[in-house]
Amino acid sequence: MKVFVIVGVLLGFLFVFVKKIQSKGDSKMVQEWIQNGAVVVDVRTKSEYAEGHFPGALNIPVDVLANNLNSLKDKHAKIVVYCRSGARSERAKQILSASGYSSVINAGGLGDMPNAR
Repeated sequence: MKVFVIVGVLLGFLFVFVKKIQSKGDSKMVQEWIQNGAVVVDVRTKSEYAEGHFPGALNIPVDVLANNLNSLKDKHAKIVVYCRSGARSERAKQILSASGYSSVINAGGLGDMPNAR
């Protein structure tokens, strides 16, 4: 019985931790940023991007983002990143923030993007 309680508690902490890591931006804020000219970056693979993407989004897969920062010249521009579920875009947000980009928001997945539904 103790084992089940311990496993339950650990799973609860894991759930909270994962949710905190995958912190998506507010959908209204994402929409406002895009309407005001934010750079939208799809950090999924090239094949995922080819299957469908947000209109006007740049495709810079998260695995090559750190080596392609020259595609995002203005470190003060607003940048919206998204992927399939929000995990890779959270990683992209962390890479961009660590590289000096000051206004980056994780929109979550493609389905979370404005007018994507």
